Amino acid sequence: MIKVFGHYSPDTDSTGSPLIWAWYLNQIRNTPAEAVLLGQCNTEAQFALKYWGFEQPAIMTDLPAGTPVVIVDTNNPAELPKGINDADIQAIIDHHKLVGGLETRGPIDITIRPLACTATIMYDLIGDDMAQAPRGIKGMMLSCILSDTLEFRSPTTTDADRGLAHGLAKELDIDISALAAEMFAAKSDVSAHSDAELLLMDAKKYSVGDKTFRISVLETTSPEQILSRKDGLIAAMPQVAAEDGADAVLLFVIDILREEATLLVPGDLVRQVAEKSFGVSVSGDTVVLPGIMSRKKQIIPALSL
Repeated sequence: MIKVFGHYSPDTDSTGSPLIWAWYLNQIRNTPAEAVLLGQCNTEAQFALKYWGFEQPAIMTDLPAGTPVVIVDTNNPAELPKGINDADIQAIIDHHKLVGGLETRGPIDITIRPLACTATIMYDLIGDDMAQAPRGIKGMMLSCILSDTLEFRSPTTTDADRGLAHGLAKELDIDISALAAEMFAAKSDVSAHSDAELLLMDAKKYSVGDKTFRISVLETTSPEQILSRKDGLIAAMPQVAAEDGADAVLLFVIDILREEATLLVPGDLVRQVAEKSFGVSVSGDTVVLPGIMSRKKQIIPALSL
C-alpha cells in the first residue's frame, strides 16, 4: 500500500493533501493508498479535519525500506524521514523550491508548481475526476488553500488559488470569511502547547552561510497570546536549536490581520540576521517587520548574514 505524506510538523496543507491524494489513488486509480502524518498536526489542521468529517490520519513512526510512497507539500529530505531514500518514491507533488537530495529507484512523476497550495495543484492533476470527489475532500481542499494563502493575504497567493477557493466555496455553500475566521481562531489557540512545542510547530531548517537556523512561523489572529510568552520562548530556543543541530531559532509571529511579523531576537546572531536581512534597527528582544507574511516568499529569500 502506498503511503502518502507531507513534511514533519504537519500544517493544514500537509494534513489535507495526503487525504486528497490517497482518495484519488484509492477511488479513481484503484491503487491502495493510505494518508499518514509525520507527527501531530497543528490545531488549525485538527479543526479542519473535524469540520469536514475526517479522523486524523495515523502518525507514521517507521518507514521500512522499499515502502512505496508519494511525497506531498515538500521535496526537502530534511523535512522527511531519515530513511526516505530507501523507500520506493513514486511521485512528488509540491509548491516549494527544488532542494535536491532525494533519490529514486527509477523515473517518477514530479509536479512542482509556483502556486500557494499543494491542494490547488492536486485539483488540476485530478481534473474531471474531481466531479466524483465527496464533499469532505473538496472541503479539505478549500481549507488547505485558505490556510496557505492566509485567506488570500499571503503574497504567495495566485489567481489559480483564489479562483479555485471561490469555486469550491460556492459549490459547497461555504462563507469563506466565516470558515477562515474559525480556522485562524483554532490556529491561534496555543494554550495547550509548551514553549518548545510552539517553536517546533511550524518550522523548517535553512542554512545561511556557515550558520543553520530553525525558521519557525506562528500565524495567528491573536499575536498577544504568543508574545505574552516571549520570555519562555526565548529561554527554550537554545535547547530546541541544539536538538535540531541548528545555531539558532528564528521565530516569526505572523499577525494575519495586521499583515506583519514580529521576530523574537534572543541574541546577537539573530539581531545580525534581522538587521542585515530586513533593513531594520533592533534595540530590544523583538522587532516588527511590516508586510512580512510568507516564510517561503519573503523570509527565506531575504535571509543573510
